[in-house]
Amino acid sequence: MSTSYAFGKEAEQRALRYFRSKGFTVLAQNYHYRKAEVDLIVQKENVLVAAEVKARSSIFYGDPETFVSPKQIKRLVMALDAFVMEHNLDVEVRFDIIAFTVVKKEWKMKHIEDAFYYF
Repeated sequence: MSTSYAFGKEAEQRALRYFRSKGFTVLAQNYHYRKAEVDLIVQKENVLVAAEVKARSSIFYGDPETFVSPKQIKRLVMALDAFVMEHNLDVEVRFDIIAFTVVKKEWKMKHIEDAFYYF
């Protein structure tokens, strides 16, 4: 297992614990649909959240959340639409980004709700 892979998995686990601590139920982790992958799909009451988890060990090249491309957003929307239809859900949908930066072994998290919209 590569160091960067382990780093990404650690970030996902931290995001998972965060959502659970906020009362969300985890419906899926690393949900795949065609070429898309949704890191986390969680639900609280009537709100379904697709969360993209980004982590960087430095902000030298920019904040982690800036690494979500328009192409990736399209794929996330497509994947979440498929998930909603597959599970016959009638929910409000939201796309969040959980961004981690690790400086001197200290994890800092930023939760960006409604990070982007779809129509």
